[in-house]
Amino acid sequence: MRPDERVLVVGLDGTVIRSDMLFESFWACFSKTWTTPLLALSSLASGRAALKRRLCMMASVDAALLPYNSEVIAYLERWRVTGGRTALVTASDQMLANAVAAHLGLFDETHGSDGLRNLKGEAKAQFLSARFGEGRFDYIGNAAADLPVWAKASKAITINTAPGLRAKVDSVARKAEHLTGSTQGIAPYLKALRPHQWLKNILVFVPMIAAHAFSPVVLWQSVLAFVAFSLMASSAYVLNDLLDLAADRVHPRKRLRPLPSGDLPIAHGTLMVPVLLVLGLVCAAVLGWLPLLVAGGYFVATSAYSLALKRRMVVDICMLAVLYTTRVIAGGAATGIPLSVWLLAFSIFFFFSLAALKRYAELVDGVNSGKIKAHGRGYHVDDLPLIGTMTLASGYVSVLVMALYLNSPVVAELYGNPTALWGVCPVLLYWISRMVIITHRGAMHDDPIVYAVKDRISQLCLVLIVGLGIAGVVF
Repeated sequence: MRPDERVLVVGLDGTVIRSDMLFESFWACFSKTWTTPLLALSSLASGRAALKRRLCMMASVDAALLPYNSEVIAYLERWRVTGGRTALVTASDQMLANAVAAHLGLFDETHGSDGLRNLKGEAKAQFLSARFGEGRFDYIGNAAADLPVWAKASKAITINTAPGLRAKVDSVARKAEHLTGSTQGIAPYLKALRPHQWLKNILVFVPMIAAHAFSPVVLWQSVLAFVAFSLMASSAYVLNDLLDLAADRVHPRKRLRPLPSGDLPIAHGTLMVPVLLVLGLVCAAVLGWLPLLVAGGYFVATSAYSLALKRRMVVDICMLAVLYTTRVIAGGAATGIPLSVWLLAFSIFFFFSLAALKRYAELVDGVNSGKIKAHGRGYHVDDLPLIGTMTLASGYVSVLVMALYLNSPVVAELYGNPTALWGVCPVLLYWISRMVIITHRGAMHDDPIVYAVKDRISQLCLVLIVGLGIAGVVF
């Protein structure tokens, strides 16, 4: 190293990558072992460096799939074009740092935490001063913990830092440069909630509609149940995205979601899960102990699905059907309206059909992309005909249950003209058959409900069903 030569030193978390390797390795472990939080706590007793090493040994993080910060990568490339030396120095574990460095091929040397020393803050500042000399390195970072490092650098370079932190950097650094990458404000947070998926929670209104109980109190109870399940569903979606980071990053559409793409920090997503869960449980508790019990059971079930059951063939489809039906049960629990056997039977078969249709769409995508197995699922593309058969069979059985229900004495009590309701059956038969054909042709969105909301024909089918229901009451 020449006496006048400066080294460009770069941090990893939030700088080279738009993520955090501690959280990346934690969720990679958690997706495989549900005891990860307990193991993490036991390792944390020996310090953060020990925790990082333990998670690193357990996790499998593919450096090629990480969301990289294009502004920082471009800065490194320009520095190297001029013949400058570069170093990756990070608080992340050495093994993870080596994997990133090997993938990028932009660093002359790499240093990270070693299981004993956490290379962060003052420890990193002392290490860099000892290795390169104070004032003989430029440093790119993004966090307040980097202030001691910037104070000893010849030039402080920040990336995507808040105005307050920039002011502190300007006050401690010999010279400062502030890089600004792409920022999207609150949009990634809202997108991570998947508000379009809240449409599924309209199912909590089904008991009220089926019983024709439209009093203000029942309506309020159903609305509060809708809010509770929407919050809890969003908590479950964020949890699922955290557990599915690796799988989503190789998916043509899911890789654009806020968490796998890096638009939403994983640390923030981790915090969102308990906050949304608690808010949802509070709303459910207002309705009483039974709605709270159903809501808690829903979250436990959806967490079990995300952690393990979604990788079990057929079990995953059954679980999705149960989660859909639980929303109907929650509506009954919130309003005190008893649920008929007919409604529960129809729900199970109909939602089993929708869940199978979702898997069918994923397998069709796999065939079109040349894959032999659905990533993170328990199916092979050879299972395609069987999944299609399951979808149609369960859907048709749900229509049969509907037909038997329409011939029951309960319908005669609730509807003045039950004959009009028989038109619902052919509409459902048509819609189910059409959705399966669309999926078979590879034109189905990942979620059939989201697709149906945007599909004009599906909208028309819904209008017909609602119209037939009104005709059965009024005429």
